Amino acid sequence: MATSTSLADPDLDRLFHALADPTRRAVVERLGIGPAPTSELARPFPMALPSFLQHLDVLEHAGLVTSEKRGRVRTYRLTPRPLASAQDWLARQRDLWERRLDRFDAYVRTLKETDR
Repeated sequence: MATSTSLADPDLDRLFHALADPTRRAVVERLGIGPAPTSELARPFPMALPSFLQHLDVLEHAGLVTSEKRGRVRTYRLTPRPLASAQDWLARQRDLWERRLDRFDAYVRTLKETDR
């Protein structure tokens, strides 16, 4: 059964929303290599810069990236902490489903043995 905390976690909601888009996932992957300026991050994507900047804003709002401006250059870097939160949530879900499937498997085995 779901708990109230699992239903209302705005940080996790923002994180999964940010990761739901392939452009933003690609940016996160690129930043996994190291920091990069906006122009380098935008280069591979066939979209106008204002549209790309919206993707960066979503990532920053989710806490996945931070930016620093020096002169006219804004550089982004990955903030891995929110990814750990997602990993923890996914691990809890996996554990829950593995336990459920183990119980189901035990139930099916019991049914098979009673049919003999």
